[in-house]
Amino acid sequence: MSISNPRQVFPNPMIPFAGTILGGLLPGEMVLIQGSVPPDADRFQVDFTCGSSVKPRADVAFHFNPRLNKNCIICNTLQKERWGREDILYRMPFRAGATFELIILILKEQFKVAVNGAHVLAYKHRLDLDRVDTICISGKVKVQAVGIVPAAASAVTPAAGEPSQDSEPLKSSSGDLIVPFRARLLRGLSAGRSVVIKGETNKNAQSFSVNLREPSGSDVALHLNPRLKKRVFIRNSFLSDCWGPEETKLDSFPFAAGQYFEMIILCDSQHFRVAVNGLHQLDYKHRVQDLSRISQLEVLGDVALVDVRML
Repeated sequence: MSISNPRQVFPNPMIPFAGTILGGLLPGEMVLIQGSVPPDADRFQVDFTCGSSVKPRADVAFHFNPRLNKNCIICNTLQKERWGREDILYRMPFRAGATFELIILILKEQFKVAVNGAHVLAYKHRLDLDRVDTICISGKVKVQAVGIVPAAASAVTPAAGEPSQDSEPLKSSSGDLIVPFRARLLRGLSAGRSVVIKGETNKNAQSFSVNLREPSGSDVALHLNPRLKKRVFIRNSFLSDCWGPEETKLDSFPFAAGQYFEMIILCDSQHFRVAVNGLHQLDYKHRVQDLSRISQLEVLGDVALVDVRML
């Protein structure tokens, strides 16, 4: 359900849903919600509440309420059964009949919200964060999973659609992000480093490739090749002038033509770990032992790049 291992997951919750957040929320954590909006949806809401009392109604620290019928998002706080001043955003990142990935980043002074990898809004705390212990979801929405990602894992991704302050932007030798794209990875790969690729597949995209490779030779340590027409995500390595055995097993295909995506490739001591739009997709065991010589990122095919970074 996450970029790394979540500390808590609610799979396939029934709506309306109320779940206790074990240990409450801490700054730096993320709440990830994967779901879809029914074709006839008019509104739904996600509430971070202080308990689950109905009478009297529990305080709501953050009320996030997309209203598709009015093309706006309402945010507010309920304290002692009285609503405060509404914050209204006249923008609608959700579409009826479409899936979504909602990320809520918890910070000391505010909640930051991103939908499908794009920053949407920030909401300043009106109640103490340490009072929040419950997440509630209601309205016309279907949810596949809710995950709480600890701060150490959420640091792998830029904060709710914004670049990390510790990240290194990657550019091609010409200084742009034009595909085919090739950029040097300073110091090569090593355990703990990550590559973040933000892009958008072409409207009639058939496939694209992401390669982590030697800059001067032909070896490719990791070849990622989503084939959109066939809905197959191929992984392989090209070593000693020969392709190895393909890996294709995947629970679901995370890409669609004409859609924004954010791919994170985390290198650990044994594997490449790949996440797309905040969801862990696969582990690929290293077939190259000396990762330091893999110092080039290559992107090819039917895709436009928005941002590429090394963490």
